[in-house]
Amino acid sequence: MSGNPFAEAAGQALLGQRHAEALHLARMGLSLQPEDEALLEIAALGAEGTGQEALAADYWRRLLASHPERSDAANQLGLILENLGHSSAAEALFRQALALTPDDAHLLSNLGLSLESQERLGEALACQEQALALAPTSAAIRANLANALTGLGRWEAAEAHYRQALAADPGHAASHSNLGVLLHDQGRSAEAEQHFRAALALEPASPAYALNLGQMLLAQGHFAEGWHLHEARLQAPRNLELLQRHCGPLACPRWQGEDLQGKTILVLPEQGLGDEIQFCRYLSWLKARGPAQLIQMCRPELLPLMRSLAGPDLCLPVAPASGPLPRADYWTVLLSLPLQAGTTLENIPAPIPYLAPEPERQARLAPLVHQAAPDALKVGLVWRGNPGHSNDADRSLDSLERLAPLGAIPGLHFFSLQKGEGQGRSIPALPWTDLAPQLQDFADTAALLAELDLLISVDTSTAHLAGALGLPCWLLLPRHKTDWRWLLEREDSPWYPRTRLYRQPSRGDWDTPLAALTRDLAQLAATRARAG
Repeated sequence: MSGNPFAEAAGQALLGQRHAEALHLARMGLSLQPEDEALLEIAALGAEGTGQEALAADYWRRLLASHPERSDAANQLGLILENLGHSSAAEALFRQALALTPDDAHLLSNLGLSLESQERLGEALACQEQALALAPTSAAIRANLANALTGLGRWEAAEAHYRQALAADPGHAASHSNLGVLLHDQGRSAEAEQHFRAALALEPASPAYALNLGQMLLAQGHFAEGWHLHEARLQAPRNLELLQRHCGPLACPRWQGEDLQGKTILVLPEQGLGDEIQFCRYLSWLKARGPAQLIQMCRPELLPLMRSLAGPDLCLPVAPASGPLPRADYWTVLLSLPLQAGTTLENIPAPIPYLAPEPERQARLAPLVHQAAPDALKVGLVWRGNPGHSNDADRSLDSLERLAPLGAIPGLHFFSLQKGEGQGRSIPALPWTDLAPQLQDFADTAALLAELDLLISVDTSTAHLAGALGLPCWLLLPRHKTDWRWLLEREDSPWYPRTRLYRQPSRGDWDTPLAALTRDLAQLAATRARAG
């Protein structure tokens, strides 16, 4: 033990799991001896124990700077950086530690996890196989191997390894949870639920395990329990850090259903643009709870559109760099409002439409659509989502040419609303107008959608916008990791009455839903022609 007068007390506090006390004492000791090895380690562990990952990382760095031979410190710093999303830096630290202790199975496994997060799945699998060879009885390493196999699509082998990990250690919560995810992705929901609940029973404080179970229940329409579990997303320190980074410091308490009469409440966005469009419907419900002022913070590209929304007294763009958030008595986030509203499948707030295009903008942009033949059915197309989305490879069409059969249907004109990847492409077989260059924000998209007869889209924010506008949307959904909001097996959506769902029957099979969509579109065009 260090000769520092605070070292023994700090060490005792750490042994007693009194992390805040250990951190406080270690910091006092470090004020006397800034490079004391034992106190730097206690401070790092104390910071980790209190959820202060960035502070813990600083102490591990200081320890490594003076003691580069400490492979354990490099490993701990790597784990924190990986958890914060800095995978390349974490990889370098794991390799640095392995240069010192090359036969450390857990270091090899941690390196494999970092490689997996960088989508270097072949390298990740090789690391996990090496690690398991060094520690064949480790349930944790075997589960990490199963994770790599899952990422490579080798589901049968992954399931076998998860079950072997659980045979070796029935209390290994991560294996239960990850096996649950694998089973749920295969449509084996009853088995998945057993494993999700087992993981949560073993580690009730885990946000990840609660969220896995919650999203499965929401997909099944079991909203009462699902919304409660879904709140676990805000317990994860990283999610709160991202929220504050996005919106700024939160100086008031989070709203938990308290009386709002005469109060000011601040509503923050979270997750994707589609989430913001879907759940902003709850702001009229929230305003009815009686706050004197309801302030909606939204992403800048949604701001002109959100001005058509009932409920908010003030709508402001999130821009933490421009200054602090407005003063308020409470804050909340959009995706927590369904829980507070007691939302079930039967009472989803649905004053459709709850968003509207700006009349002046619609009048200005309408001629772009009216260049089509007057009697043509005007169909919008979006075939790719945000490539940064974790499931975009499955939810986006792998080729625009898959839509070519639509060109055989007479009486149609297609309008591309595709932004980002795929923008500017076309299919010669389709009567085609590219509207993407006109789309500067979502108010432009709303104005053009209002002039169309139908939107055909993959799972994107544009599809949510069509639903919120009360416009017909035919939505193509993947089999793999279908978003929970579209529920299971249904062809309709309780969130958007004019949205029709076309689902893959098996992973990667776009032929089947597109064949059904093409048939229905031909019938719609024929009906339109007869009516005209």
